[in-house]
Amino acid sequence: MKELAFSVTLKDCDYQTFRAGGSGGQNQNKRDTGVRIVHRPSGAVGESREERSQLQNKKTAWKRMCGHPKFKIWVNRELYFRGEPPEKWVEKQMRPENLRVEGKEEGKWVKI
Repeated sequence: MKELAFSVTLKDCDYQTFRAGGSGGQNQNKRDTGVRIVHRPSGAVGESREERSQLQNKKTAWKRMCGHPKFKIWVNRELYFRGEPPEKWVEKQMRPENLRVEGKEEGKWVKI
């Protein structure tokens, strides 16, 4: 069973909409469908303007913000300062399913 260490919501972020422009037709040119989400504590930014729907762009921007390196560093720091020992989260990161091992074969990097 997983235990929730902490949660991040839109209340922790600055949420902005803007006109996306570009391809997508009149809907993108006349409506604020582009979305930018900035996580205030970490400075991580997620932005999306590909879809015609603001909701779809909001979901994509959220995923991109969560995948940003600054956000990942912030999460690790939060876990550390909230009492989870570093060896515990390092152990989780070092599980085989979380690792990608590569080696050089004939001058090219390949998955081992």
